[in-house]
Amino acid sequence: MTDAPKKDRPWLIRTYAGHSTAKASNELYKGNLAKGQTGLSVAFDLPTQTGYDSDHVLSRGEVGKVGVPVGHLGDMRTLFDQIPLEQMNTSMTINATAPWLLSLYIAVAQEQGADVSKLQGTVQNDLIKEYLSRGTYICPPAPSLKMIADVAEYCYTSVPKWNPMNVCSYHLQEAGATPEQELAFALATATAVLDQLRPRVAEEDFPALVGRISFFVNAGIRFVTEMCKMRAFVDLWDEICAERYGVSDPKYRRFRYGVQVNSLGLTEQQPENNVYRILIEMLAVTLSKKARARAVQLPAWNEALGLPRPWDQQWSMRMQQIMAYETDLLEFDDLFDGNPAVDAKVEALKEGARAELAHLDSMGGAIDSIDYMKSRLVDSNADRLGRIESGETVVVGVNKWQQGEPSPLMTGDGGIMVVDPAGEAEQIERLNAWRAERDDAAVKAALADLRAAAEEGRNIMPASIVAAKAGVTTGEWAAQMRAVHGEYRGPTGVGKGQSNKTEGLDDLRTAVDAVSDRLGRRLKFLVGKPGLDGHSNGAEQIAVRARDCGMDISYEGIRLTPSEIVAAAREDDAHVVGLSILSGSHIPLVEDLMNQMREAGLGAIPVIVGGIIPDDDAKRLLAMGVSRVYTPKDFELNTIMADIVTLADPEAVAAE
Repeated sequence: MTDAPKKDRPWLIRTYAGHSTAKASNELYKGNLAKGQTGLSVAFDLPTQTGYDSDHVLSRGEVGKVGVPVGHLGDMRTLFDQIPLEQMNTSMTINATAPWLLSLYIAVAQEQGADVSKLQGTVQNDLIKEYLSRGTYICPPAPSLKMIADVAEYCYTSVPKWNPMNVCSYHLQEAGATPEQELAFALATATAVLDQLRPRVAEEDFPALVGRISFFVNAGIRFVTEMCKMRAFVDLWDEICAERYGVSDPKYRRFRYGVQVNSLGLTEQQPENNVYRILIEMLAVTLSKKARARAVQLPAWNEALGLPRPWDQQWSMRMQQIMAYETDLLEFDDLFDGNPAVDAKVEALKEGARAELAHLDSMGGAIDSIDYMKSRLVDSNADRLGRIESGETVVVGVNKWQQGEPSPLMTGDGGIMVVDPAGEAEQIERLNAWRAERDDAAVKAALADLRAAAEEGRNIMPASIVAAKAGVTTGEWAAQMRAVHGEYRGPTGVGKGQSNKTEGLDDLRTAVDAVSDRLGRRLKFLVGKPGLDGHSNGAEQIAVRARDCGMDISYEGIRLTPSEIVAAAREDDAHVVGLSILSGSHIPLVEDLMNQMREAGLGAIPVIVGGIIPDDDAKRLLAMGVSRVYTPKDFELNTIMADIVTLADPEAVAAE
């Protein structure tokens, strides 16, 4: 009788979760841990991510929508109530406010009596990809890079088991990156951070600090290519560590990464098919032992529809558990070593990534190449969408085999969880109570020292931890960073001129020209993103297609108030206004904007809205006076362009 094969340890099983309130999220975490989750992954709401308190004007409609609101130490304390942080491995998807949220986490751990040096986990802390794809940045690149380095230096000396930066290529793929671009842009980000860190530590300590840098990647539906991409990541990172930084110890050159598989490819149409997509995508990061993820979190089947329920998250967790514990995957060495097809693909990806890295280096590295990388992503995403529209890329249930039976999963509550709209007001009440009960003198002193640390170039972590314990709020912390370093507006990647891309657009261009003649000037289309939602991919693609059709487009990027969009509509004399909102805050934001449009005498300007919008909400928006509502199922951009032309056409308006 032979001995049973020895299994490798499974990856950390996580679920990206957080919503409504710290108390509700705490209950969700404890439930998930009881179901077999082995690590926590915290989703923060957009005000927390962008450094605003819940009562800020830009926070309206966003509180608790895409994650948990954490405004101060009390919220963080509630979030981890009865969860022993010394025993946890906690991932926090936080970037611009990463120093602050880590400070709150450390303060709570100390309250629990934990040995801070034993804390394990990760803060994402990657601002470069925020400029390129996600949009939750605050400060300009140089001070942001300095704050990333502050966290890494502090963790190296005080929280040595913590990963101080998770280089995030996940959102690069969501923004349209090719595998070569994803490899190159992520690795360029990592080298920018390590170049910043190198002078901060003794030469003999630098390899260990290199070893704490981790990555967070995306795995798409082309799972063989994605698996090869991960093997290329392993090789290229080893190469960079050895050749660029002289790291000789192999343990410090390991490519350590966590993953969430692709959410971009999840469909609103026939959403039950998403379960298969998620499983197939997970194969890319688990099949190959050489490039296996250290932590995996999977989206839920219904994330293209709205906020997943606990059962939906459980279903995705069970998928991981079945793969890790029921199959024999972890009993074998690497399945692909020596495979000629895999080796050839890996080499091709590495060659393409090296060429892109060399180009970035020639421009000064990642920090000096943000505009270039953003424009490349917008172009790549336009190509991707064009292939779907033309049918070259098949998406089952979307552009092929659209007919099917209604999904029984969509009955009852519509297949999603809805956040209680009263939660925002209650969170603001708790925030005001916190402010009223704290020691104002201690807060003022802590904020003064925090600002001085930022102005003097000191590491901001010690002052941030003191501020956390004094009762400073998230908005107050970020206000000091804004005051010292200023606020940044990232590139849109959308040029103002007319593109040379005319394929399939001749009829639309003719229609735009005709309507422009009737209007007496070029059809003006204003694209706006109200609120804090930084997912700008859809808005960018609408703006690019409108530009390519010959419209005069105006798109100033993310994070605008409804009043700013109304002012722009008046100033630009817009013919049509288009709003993009993917955070679930469409009802309050659109209602506010529509009221302000009428008050400004602009009520006759058609307004269209796009986002992840349930059918009942779409009806409410139309009742408010919105002319058209588009959701992910409306993937044919030319149809949307034709609607815009019709809405702006004075003859069509007169005929109604």
